[in-house]
Amino acid sequence: VPVFESGGGLAQAGDSLLLSCLASRPSPFRTDSGGWFRQAPGKEREFVAAINAITGDTVYAKSTQGRFTISTDSDKRTLYLRMNTLKPEDTAVYYCAIRNELSLATTAPEYDYWGQGTQVTVSS
Repeated sequence: VPVFESGGGLAQAGDSLLLSCLASRPSPFRTDSGGWFRQAPGKEREFVAAINAITGDTVYAKSTQGRFTISTDSDKRTLYLRMNTLKPEDTAVYYCAIRNELSLATTAPEYDYWGQGTQVTVSS
């Protein structure tokens, strides 16, 4: 299931950005869970947030809890990440991912499909 991220860009500390991830097939999030990861230069890819769009259950990394919100659209085809109160340490390439089951997962190997990534750069 190809997925396509958009919405990255330049921001200043304290700003907000909305990332979107459109899946190529209809309504994947009716049967699959979705997640966001990020990778900063020289660092490993790290978990950001995940959602089961059927139950509404979500899980967040400690570094993003309370600032970021993961959601899907009503058609369960687009995955969103609303990022508020951005910090310079949020600078990274952000990836959306789809997991072929609804249970939430926080590690990259548990996901089956990945987008190409979108750059987010936050200046102080």
